[in-house]
Amino acid sequence: MVSNYPGTTVQLSRGTARFMRDTVVIDTPGVVAFPPCSEDEQAALRVLLDEPVRAIVQVGDGKNLRRSLLLTVQLAEMGLPIVLALNMMDEADARGLTVDSRLLADRLDIPVVPTVATRGTGVDALISSIRSARASRFRLTYPSAIESALVELAGSLPESALDARAVGLLWLSGDETITDWVSKRVGGETLARLESVRERVSSVFDEPVSSAIQRARLAHVDELTAAVVHETGHRKASLAAWLGQLATHRIWGWAILAAVLFATYWFVGVFGAGRLVGWIEGNLFGEIVNPWLSEWVNRLVPTQFLSDFLVGEYGLWTMGMTYALALVLPIVTTFFLVFSVLEDSGYLPRLAALSNRFFAALGLNGKAALPMVLGLGCVTMATLTTRILENKRDRLLAILLLALAVPCSAQLGIVLGMLGGISFVAMLIWGAVVLIVLLAVGALAARLVPGERTTLLLELPPLRLPVVSNVLVKTVTRLEWYLKEVVPLFLAGTALLFALDKTGALSTLIDAAKPLVHDWLGLPTAASTAFLVGFIRRDFGATGLFVMQSNGQLSPQQAVVAMVTITLFIPCVAAVLMIARERGIRVAAAMIALIFPLAFLVGGVLHWSLFAIGWGE
Repeated sequence: MVSNYPGTTVQLSRGTARFMRDTVVIDTPGVVAFPPCSEDEQAALRVLLDEPVRAIVQVGDGKNLRRSLLLTVQLAEMGLPIVLALNMMDEADARGLTVDSRLLADRLDIPVVPTVATRGTGVDALISSIRSARASRFRLTYPSAIESALVELAGSLPESALDARAVGLLWLSGDETITDWVSKRVGGETLARLESVRERVSSVFDEPVSSAIQRARLAHVDELTAAVVHETGHRKASLAAWLGQLATHRIWGWAILAAVLFATYWFVGVFGAGRLVGWIEGNLFGEIVNPWLSEWVNRLVPTQFLSDFLVGEYGLWTMGMTYALALVLPIVTTFFLVFSVLEDSGYLPRLAALSNRFFAALGLNGKAALPMVLGLGCVTMATLTTRILENKRDRLLAILLLALAVPCSAQLGIVLGMLGGISFVAMLIWGAVVLIVLLAVGALAARLVPGERTTLLLELPPLRLPVVSNVLVKTVTRLEWYLKEVVPLFLAGTALLFALDKTGALSTLIDAAKPLVHDWLGLPTAASTAFLVGFIRRDFGATGLFVMQSNGQLSPQQAVVAMVTITLFIPCVAAVLMIARERGIRVAAAMIALIFPLAFLVGGVLHWSLFAIGWGE
């Protein structure tokens, strides 16, 4: 997965290099500098400490060289072979900038290769440099107190692939990752001696030692940047740059967002959930595939029980596969296409900047918009991307809001198709209620969870036309994920309903849920099955409600209440497991205990409010 904004990679990815078959490529999350500030950056440092690294390839930003070189200087000092791929040189040229890559390579004693990855420019030269990469002899001189401490630390630090000097600098900086790594590898007496050295150096400075170290690096980086970067005076104005500025404007930014949302609504809700689903589910499956398959199964299968299991009311094909392929697949396909276009264009970080004030009301900053927007694709993966947030408090709040009020791609598409087919007012009611709940819970949680809101610091990459191959590959990859992960869960949910129906337990559960579903939410008792399978997948439950609405079993009021309730319903099993993995079982259980009753509370209040004013009956 590649996207035109930072934060796409949040965990390690491994693959085989096609140009070096005996070599594994490890793609780490992006790093601004060490010590790491977030969980994803910590993962990158652990790779350098624990993996037998053959070479480091740093992908730098040619138009933002100063920021890239701060990391380059640190990597060059680590004593590992390193190559700097100076990427996006086409965008640097558009800004009227040139970089003397040869002088930069001489100053840092590393290969520097200008590249334009989207066009393949410089890739062959980069591969050649990787094959011949060697350790740099570059070393910076730091304040005397730090230099003396590094000499003293050299013999006591545990062995590592990194140069002992680099490990010592991380130790003096007070980095949590290196502290944990060292503590597991040295004895109590040695650890005490190392800590005493760090404390003694800290007492010398009026600021954190890490700041003193970074100041020395920044001074060198500034000098280096001034020497190798030159302005040509031929800055190219472009429509993309103009639109990029408008996208974060306090007035026009919201107008552009409204246009993006309307385009998404039309393509996913009207075209995908309306026309595509109508043709595939209504014409192809409803009139051709399912009748033909049911006829042949009834002829060939010897028992009625097995026939019902395959093509009955709760049949694996007639419900499970039909829901997955005819109803949900067209919707997620159109959504994944839109989402991939937004990712590759660079619009999403602008949305984060635009929504910073909104997230401030939730005790977060605009960077939380990235996991939230990614949650519209998949809440499970979005939970993982909360690692890009700087502290545990922000990550916890973001995960809570993701689990509570962010519908995944399939569910959002069903909402758009179901409520969009009723009226625009129905869409507004659904959106307003979910937004109010999001604000109320977020604001309350922000006051209860200890810690302070962090400020927004986010790179805004240039807007660019999406690369068609990127969009198509990511869409196909996500569809492959959908077919492999979601379809089996749809089949499992269908099998559960079949078993409950045959044993008579389904009718018992429906009767037991009647006070909640029928009396409180005002929905038909049959809607209980949708909430039942919603425990497995929210989008499976939403699909069941979509079918009920298509068959005329739900009034407009009931459809809105049902969609609000299922949107606020507990996330799917995979998302719950991911929450438990990231934040622990207790946190996951506490979130479920909060979300489940809250969803039905809000749904019931909405039902009786709409009933009181007589809307949509």
